[in-house]
Amino acid sequence: MSKQSIDMNQYFIDHKPYYESVGDEVELYQAAYQIRMPVMLKGPTGCGKSRFVEYMAHKLGRPLITVACNEDMMASDLVGRYLLDKEGTKWQDGPLTIAARIGAICYLDEIVEARQDTTVIIHPLTDHRRTLPLEKKGELIAAHPDFQLVISYNPGYQSLMKDLKQSTKQRFGALNFDYPDESIEIRIVAKESGVDTDIAAKLVKIAHCARNLKGHGLDEGVSTRLLVYAGQLISKGVEPKTACLMSMVTPLTDDPDMLESLTTTISTILE
Repeated sequence: MSKQSIDMNQYFIDHKPYYESVGDEVELYQAAYQIRMPVMLKGPTGCGKSRFVEYMAHKLGRPLITVACNEDMMASDLVGRYLLDKEGTKWQDGPLTIAARIGAICYLDEIVEARQDTTVIIHPLTDHRRTLPLEKKGELIAAHPDFQLVISYNPGYQSLMKDLKQSTKQRFGALNFDYPDESIEIRIVAKESGVDTDIAAKLVKIAHCARNLKGHGLDEGVSTRLLVYAGQLISKGVEPKTACLMSMVTPLTDDPDMLESLTTTISTILE
């Protein structure tokens, strides 16, 4: 696939994503992009990491190519492979290769889900070389001057089997993300779901109670994303308690005692 055959327009963010800054992450990312520093985003599920990358890509006016990593992902899924068609064998670039060619921001979401032998492929792109070897094709790509690599993962799910090697971590600058402060999270929920501030505040209060149970019966707290889902259901006429159970409780646990505890909390706060 040649550079001329790539339609860059499909990778631009058309509309400005809604994002509430919670600190100096916007300024820090801008500085990192100016020197093309690879960036690692660390934080719990549903706290806004992916939205932040979309927001920054739009703000910087750069195309964004996102890859949802998984345990079956191989290096060829990132860099490309030869395919057979009616005209014979044809090379097809993978998303990482396309990003390196056109100068896009390449976002590898939840990178620890990928096999470690797959993530090694990014190493030459994240140091002074800024190159990507296509060994099967016999080509060495020099990354476009505007190319940047961004990765994310949830440290709460780290284990010996699912963690980044130090040789990978030390190629990135890192930004820590967490759930927003209460006032900011209320604004986010109200804006994203359409509920009024009073309902948004109650949803956030429920989330704070649930997050206190992380490690004490819950593997993960209620994310901002789930709060928005609850608010959207309420905006569509779903009874608030039912909306909370569907989006904020049932997805997180099957434990009868925990279900009862969360249900009681919801009933108390929504009274």
